[in-house]
Amino acid sequence: MVSFAVDLVHGGRWTSLRTGEREWLWHRPAAGRLAVRPGDAFVDAGGLEECLPTVRGTPDHGSVWSRPWRALPDGSGFVEGPDFTLRRHVAGAGGALVASYELTAAPGFRFLWAAHALLDLSPSARVEAPAGLATRVFGLSGRWVAGPWPAPLGTPLDTCGPDDGTATGAILTDCPQVTVRDGGSLSFTLAAAGQPLSVALWRNLRGWPAHAPYRSVGVEPMLGRVFDLAEAGPDDAAVVPAPGVLRWRLTVSGG
Repeated sequence: MVSFAVDLVHGGRWTSLRTGEREWLWHRPAAGRLAVRPGDAFVDAGGLEECLPTVRGTPDHGSVWSRPWRALPDGSGFVEGPDFTLRRHVAGAGGALVASYELTAAPGFRFLWAAHALLDLSPSARVEAPAGLATRVFGLSGRWVAGPWPAPLGTPLDTCGPDDGTATGAILTDCPQVTVRDGGSLSFTLAAAGQPLSVALWRNLRGWPAHAPYRSVGVEPMLGRVFDLAEAGPDDAAVVPAPGVLRWRLTVSGG
């Protein structure tokens, strides 16, 4: 069974994701995370952050993580952004978790969303997705080069490995499901009709930031095919249809 905890006051952040005794979310000391306001620079405290309407770019990691959410009587939480409202309801279903999302915005509103999950993984952990998936590897400039998963540029990305001073951002495109194995397993399955479904991978093995690098591994189901909305091509972002509501669902299961 998968259990969870969220902090609505501080950006709707997921603070726990457990299967049995195993805590999957990674955390780091970041006292400034509790005091952020819209427009502040991103504070990386780990856990799972909701990124919307972009991941990289402006505002960094989106405008949701820095805003307080409010609770509704049915257990949902919601947050109001500059030009949208995001509602999230998380509930257990057959031993898994189902997070249901509803975004209300003007028809045609383009955005990226990511469940920015930083996981506490050992060097032997593996990320499993179908071989051959088109995978975009991004540089810090935002430019990307594509190749087939699991080694799009020749170096395998499906194993975490030991700290080697590298940091790699990649997106597995047209990928609705991914499984992480590290002792137990954790699977993410994303569903959204007519939208680009991907999985972002942030494989930071003490390669970032340059002045004080640390280890963090993100496995992030997302709507979209790029990190920065400003660099999204015609089919690289999610789009709100008429009459102005888009719904999607993220299922998290363990084994």
